[in-house]
Amino acid sequence: IMPEKDSKKEHTKDALNFTRELGIEAKLIDITPYLEGLGVYKLFPLDKLLSLGKLKGALVKKAYRFYERKTGKIPFLESLSGFKDKEFNSYLAKGNAYYRAKHRLRMILLYLYGERENRLVVGAANKSEYKIGYFVKHGCDDATDIMPLLNLYKTQVRELARYLSIPARILNKPPSHDIIPGLADDEEVIKISYEKMDLILLALEKRWKLSDIVKALEIEEDEVIYIKNLIQKSEHMRKIYVP
Repeated sequence: IMPEKDSKKEHTKDALNFTRELGIEAKLIDITPYLEGLGVYKLFPLDKLLSLGKLKGALVKKAYRFYERKTGKIPFLESLSGFKDKEFNSYLAKGNAYYRAKHRLRMILLYLYGERENRLVVGAANKSEYKIGYFVKHGCDDATDIMPLLNLYKTQVRELARYLSIPARILNKPPSHDIIPGLADDEEVIKISYEKMDLILLALEKRWKLSDIVKALEIEEDEVIYIKNLIQKSEHMRKIYVP
């Protein structure tokens, strides 16, 4: 369990309580000092002045909304292939580096302890997020030894959790990456519900025609095109290119 200063305490508390309930030995490692040593927090404007999470979160959310209004673009979609907007490029590129460093540091620590104790590193990525690029390449949700949930869509993972009697307080929490202050809800970032997205992904996997998907799911054509764009723009994250 590796929180840092942007992490919500409730998530750390839930993780610790759940491991106790399962009888699993847990290591609690605050990765804030490591991130400070790497200069990660310096990438965030006014980080020292905005030491309170609520203030930092409010600034991030305001900047996020401003970018959407100013450009008419979805930040997550744009981030998959690198920002090309000259006006915002510097800030957005730093934002990518800011949050992705957290997952990559966690990956390093997972392998440090995994190899030291002769254990496998298990990834928690699901099919939905992997297909659209909602993960950090070479991060703790990508660079692992085994991925037991990778063939399950997010909604299927939720059903599996219910079957396994995962506590309601965890099961009913809004999905959250918990690495970007102010943007705690995954669906707020992705701009579509997992329920709708999974149906679109399944239809695309079955090679349905665009018109058939729109008709069967009673959705807008733009929503299907958006998901197809996410898949296409994130393709590089699922491949190693050899010249």
